[in-house]
Amino acid sequence: MPKYDYIIVGAGSAGCVLANRLSEDPGNSVLLLEAGGPDKKLEIKIPGGYAKLHKSEVDWGFWTEPQEHLNGRKLYLPRGKALGGSSSTNAMAYVRGNRADYDHWAELGNEGWDFDSLLPYFKKSEHNENFQNDFHGQNGPMNITFLKDQRTPFGEAFVKACEEVGIPATKDYNGKSQLGASLLQFSMKNSFRHSTAAAFLKPVLSRANLEVRTRAQVSKILLKNDEAEGVEFFTKKGKETALASKEVILSAGSFQSPQLLMLSGIGHPDELKNVGIETKKAIPGVGKNLQDHLFFPCSASSQGQNGLNHELSLLNQLIGTVQILTTGKGALTAGPLEATAFFDTKGGNEVDFQFHFVPLQTGEGYSTDFYDIDTFPRKDGFTILPSLIQPKSVGFLKLVSSDPKAPPLIQPNFLSHPDDWETMLRGTKKAMEALRANAFGPYRSKILSPLDESDEGIMEHIKKSVETIYHPIGTCKMGKDEMAVVDDQLRVHGISKLRVVDASIMPKIVSGNTNAASIMIGEKGADLILS
Repeated sequence: MPKYDYIIVGAGSAGCVLANRLSEDPGNSVLLLEAGGPDKKLEIKIPGGYAKLHKSEVDWGFWTEPQEHLNGRKLYLPRGKALGGSSSTNAMAYVRGNRADYDHWAELGNEGWDFDSLLPYFKKSEHNENFQNDFHGQNGPMNITFLKDQRTPFGEAFVKACEEVGIPATKDYNGKSQLGASLLQFSMKNSFRHSTAAAFLKPVLSRANLEVRTRAQVSKILLKNDEAEGVEFFTKKGKETALASKEVILSAGSFQSPQLLMLSGIGHPDELKNVGIETKKAIPGVGKNLQDHLFFPCSASSQGQNGLNHELSLLNQLIGTVQILTTGKGALTAGPLEATAFFDTKGGNEVDFQFHFVPLQTGEGYSTDFYDIDTFPRKDGFTILPSLIQPKSVGFLKLVSSDPKAPPLIQPNFLSHPDDWETMLRGTKKAMEALRANAFGPYRSKILSPLDESDEGIMEHIKKSVETIYHPIGTCKMGKDEMAVVDDQLRVHGISKLRVVDASIMPKIVSGNTNAASIMIGEKGADLILS
């Protein structure tokens, strides 16, 4: 039975960072297990191939339970299933969140998780092509950049439109202040996606002390006397076992890290009993505290072919693929996102809301599947996506079966808190102001959605069209209270040699896209483990 110093479960945004950092010392033997396959799918590499990744073989393709406050809809929950995890399937936006987010984590009793303590870890990962200052790094593996090619005129117009409606322009929302509208920063390199697999894992695959196994789905953590001894996993050969002399580290994400804990007998005793699992350690918070961001389209058509809708035809996609692979240029060097804005819907200088901006229109009323690019109109346009980034609605997940291959039941309770509706309404009205701003005048043809801008009309549009931004967090939350799963060293309470290092440890969601924070958690987690 093979034995390693460290076993990492999940080669996603944090897992690839851990594999790199823990194996830097040749004295440490490291096993990295990934349930998905290699990141060989061509669309992973090509930024414009983003829409072809969801509902494919590199996506777990989870769904929520019916959402009471969204007309009973089930919402789609994409999760990366390949080396790099969701960093191989996301829209590549690099957003750290707000200083206050991390300071709040520390105020909850998590020592060392305030922003000033975490900034060195953000900088450690980063090679930023555009900023050289105290807030950014130049020597890290992860390349961060603005788009270099095929930028539409809409992005600059969006920033100016935001200025017209009271949201200031900013060059760097990852710098001193998050407040403002800006072109987006991306995890890209030489016009291609730069996932954590590309940045952290592939450059060190030749290390003799690092073993990476794909299509290896972990089914259970092996526990003895409140200590993690190793893991059981399935491959095409059948069931296998590996032991860890130092630690087992879960980096399987906010759905599957808690799922693995529960499959191993760690969770709420009543819930485990219901699926026939013996309780090894009662931790009632496992799977609770689920939070996610939401957005939906406020869209307009444009007068000419200035955007990306016309690029969605099969012929143009083929031309774009050839162009990017041969020259590194063309429409497919950009993903769907182009710009963003962070602002206070109440008119102050804090941040409680985000706009995502895409140079695509989504149709009149609500006529497209946001995760199916083939349903998008071919006439060009642009869309502001009002984005709820500080939700008060909280959900949970739990097992429906002791079968490790059965997906968990996921109940986010989206928009169950009335404050979330109030924030969404305020943010949407600001988005409609921006769509009508003079800056869009040379391009705007017709407002397409929402068609009814009354409060009731906006709310109905949200119910029909809102989607998760797939930023699930919090299900193995860090803290000292009775619902906490890990401590501020990321050690599972009451179990030795077992940690969780991924977005599931966030006690409260950050104000922005979560990939940068997940990478930071990998860096901080590696430091905690090695120290």
